[in-house]
Amino acid sequence: MTETVHRYDCLILGSGAAGLSLALRLPAQSAVAVVSKRELSEGSTVYAQGGISAVLDANDSVQSHVQDTLKAGAGLCDPRVVRMVVEHGPRNIQWLLDQGVAFTRNAEYVSAGGYHLTREGGHTHRRIVHAADATGLAVATTLEAQVRDRPNINVHEQHIAVDLITSRHLGDQRAHRCLGAYILNLATGRVETYLARFVVLATGGASKVYLYTSNPDVSTGDGIAMAWRAGCRVANMEFMQFHPTCLYHPLARSYLITEALRGEGARLLLPDGERFMPRFDARAELAPRDIVARAIDHEMKRLGSDCVYLDISHRPADFIIEHFPTIHARCLELGIDITREPIPVVPASHYTCGGVIVDDQARTDLAGLYASGETAYTGLHGANRMASNSLLECLVYSELAAADITRLMTKSGELLEAPPWDESRVTEPDEEVVVTHNWDELRRFMWDYVGIVRTNKRLRRAKRRADLLHQEVIEYYSNFRVSNDLIELRNLLEVADLIIQSALRRRESRGLHYTSDFPDKDRSQRAPTILIPDGYRPRGRNE
Repeated sequence: MTETVHRYDCLILGSGAAGLSLALRLPAQSAVAVVSKRELSEGSTVYAQGGISAVLDANDSVQSHVQDTLKAGAGLCDPRVVRMVVEHGPRNIQWLLDQGVAFTRNAEYVSAGGYHLTREGGHTHRRIVHAADATGLAVATTLEAQVRDRPNINVHEQHIAVDLITSRHLGDQRAHRCLGAYILNLATGRVETYLARFVVLATGGASKVYLYTSNPDVSTGDGIAMAWRAGCRVANMEFMQFHPTCLYHPLARSYLITEALRGEGARLLLPDGERFMPRFDARAELAPRDIVARAIDHEMKRLGSDCVYLDISHRPADFIIEHFPTIHARCLELGIDITREPIPVVPASHYTCGGVIVDDQARTDLAGLYASGETAYTGLHGANRMASNSLLECLVYSELAAADITRLMTKSGELLEAPPWDESRVTEPDEEVVVTHNWDELRRFMWDYVGIVRTNKRLRRAKRRADLLHQEVIEYYSNFRVSNDLIELRNLLEVADLIIQSALRRRESRGLHYTSDFPDKDRSQRAPTILIPDGYRPRGRNE
């Protein structure tokens, strides 16, 4: 069979806000590919309900947003990065407006230019600009329409990256550059070669490593795993954020209940109706997510309860329906009228605060390789991401990456050829049930042993199981033709090991990492947890 080779100036892996906004910011004369595992809009962005944090109100300030972010990050944010991202916020909101995103307006918010701003946990001001309670959907659909309208951008849906192509594939162990990626075409079942001068990882996070998650099925840590295998450092993988309020209902898997409800006065209640958050934090329901999630987890375990309840029914019904139309409609479908009764909720894995280490231009350790969004570790989030800072971060770093790629395009050389994907020694899988069983086992032991509350005993138990599964999957990967499930399982196992290693190294409780063995914060550990792969070497100045 003839090998299929694609050639581009820039190859973007991922189709959320990070990937699409970057594609739109590249020169119109450049050849760009956007690769999406499913349909173009099927990523975490479309499920983001709350909004985007930015200093838009005259009564707010950059310094206030910076301080709120640093406090939520529990001492591990990079203050310089935090300030840079916050300062870039307003112009990125304007960029979205220029693309046609219709944010919710309210004439009473004169000091915010007429845009309605809400408030979420950790924020001392109203600074969340939103499109009702479906901000991610508004952003994703607007950017998707723009991307499909650009003749220089080719969209490849139903494609999943297998691995990055680097100089080492050419037998050059001294060079240290990304040349493209091997990508499985899910329609044909064949792996194709994509060569590019620049490659961007915008594949999202890894929350699917846990049994319960608010994320879509595509959040399998692909970019983090591929970058690690290619020789890039990762950082802070122990800080996995659990969203406190995911709808608890057998027919509503992964349905998030936005933090904006709590910002508008919703209260967390025990099954008997008792409000419990004031016992855990003076900020009550508006405490950062790690505190709220641990409080819910504690109360559920103490009472043996399947869930707790989030109640906003004390607010006027018209207010609730106007501000949260999507949640109101979805809950009604399930027989829950949120204007009259509380919503059953549980914590669920939600956001990967760590990731591939990048610099101020979103460049990784591998020349020609960039990362943006949840895939990247920038230093913004520290030990805990503050609500609605995620879309802000991906927009800012995609802007920075696009500027750097545009600057370097005129200087980059010709595309190098790469060896074709070798399937000569593999056969069709004989027992795909092995993949399914390993997938289920991984997600369950990660939930049980590496979840909201950890111990070293649980972490070591998880490490043994991860090592065993990893060996099984590597053997399976080496002998059989790759599939979507196998690729994702391989990546999730890689990421699970990174999370466990990082958690074992942090011998304190800080932010999202809470261990019963070391329940207190240790000031001597105020540094990111950096993991270095075998064969790593620092990026040269001239690369």
